[in-house]
Amino acid sequence: MVHWSPFVVSFKKRYPWVQLTGHAGNFKAGDYGKILKKFCECERQCLELLMKDSLCSYVPAYYGVVEREGEPYNQMEDLLAEFDSPSIMDCKMGIRTYLEEELVKAREKPKLRKDMYEKMIAVDPGAPTEEEHTQKAVLKPRYMQWRETLSSTATMGFRIEGIKKADGTCNTNFKKTKQKEQVMQALEDFVDGNSNVLKNYLSRLKDLRTALEKSDFFKAHEVIGNSLLFVHDKTEQAKVWMIDFGKTVKLHDEQTLNHRIPWVEGNREDGYLWGLDNLIDIISDMVKE
Repeated sequence: MVHWSPFVVSFKKRYPWVQLTGHAGNFKAGDYGKILKKFCECERQCLELLMKDSLCSYVPAYYGVVEREGEPYNQMEDLLAEFDSPSIMDCKMGIRTYLEEELVKAREKPKLRKDMYEKMIAVDPGAPTEEEHTQKAVLKPRYMQWRETLSSTATMGFRIEGIKKADGTCNTNFKKTKQKEQVMQALEDFVDGNSNVLKNYLSRLKDLRTALEKSDFFKAHEVIGNSLLFVHDKTEQAKVWMIDFGKTVKLHDEQTLNHRIPWVEGNREDGYLWGLDNLIDIISDMVKE
């Protein structure tokens, strides 16, 4: 099941938040122009640091922790408030969606998972080995690494998680969107062939890349499970923000990441900039055409 990022919701002014898929219980409407997301300490720390970083205009503004019905929430900017019936796309960035420490933990306590075997054969009945078919189960690290090879995560450093268009249509069927041509087709459909919207997205992505390359925060963090949220409307206003910092982890001591070189277990590289470079190249090609 695709878990949408917090902001990928259907929001109309003065109407309730409705989350498309995933963890509906994680969000509440805040005061006008704000949303509440179920509290995560890791995300709180990241957003507080980002408010003082060169990336601050590329992430939701953060307004601290609030309580609702005895539960803590991170309060942040509603990125959709300035749009009229927006179209929204969630792109998961990087060459993997699991932390290195998750892989290590899963190996330390190897446990055969029947649920992950079922998920695997639902997508590709030929994916499990003979042994895995016999035991009707797979180990978690094996599943985690297999899953990344299905989409463009492994081949391009990003994948489309889902698209919700202004007309209400919603598509989360991008698990096997792997080739450049498939990505281009999905993007073309997302913007309804509007080259001005594509150009506005391209400009924003290039500015984001410059900010990332200068960012002290970005250098010092392994950024996993983070999404780029694309939002545009019929006025051709188009913006992109980084969202979802629940698995963004600070590196040890003075270690820094390049975010472009290949991941080898132990180097903690996430491929974020490599993915962004590829996404920019694809949209540049589309604009030229």
